[in-house]
Amino acid sequence: MDIIISNTAGIPIYEQIKEQIKAAIFSGELIEGELLPSIRQLAKDLQISVITTMRAYKDLEQEGFVVNVQGKGCYVQPKNPHLLREQKFREVEENLLAAINAAKLAKLSKSELMDMLQFLSEEEGYE
Repeated sequence: MDIIISNTAGIPIYEQIKEQIKAAIFSGELIEGELLPSIRQLAKDLQISVITTMRAYKDLEQEGFVVNVQGKGCYVQPKNPHLLREQKFREVEENLLAAINAAKLAKLSKSELMDMLQFLSEEEGYE
């Protein structure tokens, strides 16, 4: 798993790390029981503070994505179907907001946007 951080993203580094690890878990790149890099190793690899990686791992543990085993490291937890569903809801919301903003820029009415959504849903076989 490669983690790429950006100092110019406007998003805290610990948040970037956390979101990329979550994405790797949801995509199956990281599987249940897999050991994450140690906090120190990840900090060294990314050339960032240990405190920053600790924050990302702590948040991941609080959200139920990993478990920290004292003296052994952080392991990926089994996928929680409720967390997976919530993540997918967030993705849909983000994409719908992007569509709404694009529709506003194109000066589409709400009705035209809804018609477009209906048409595309049917085309994709989504009932």
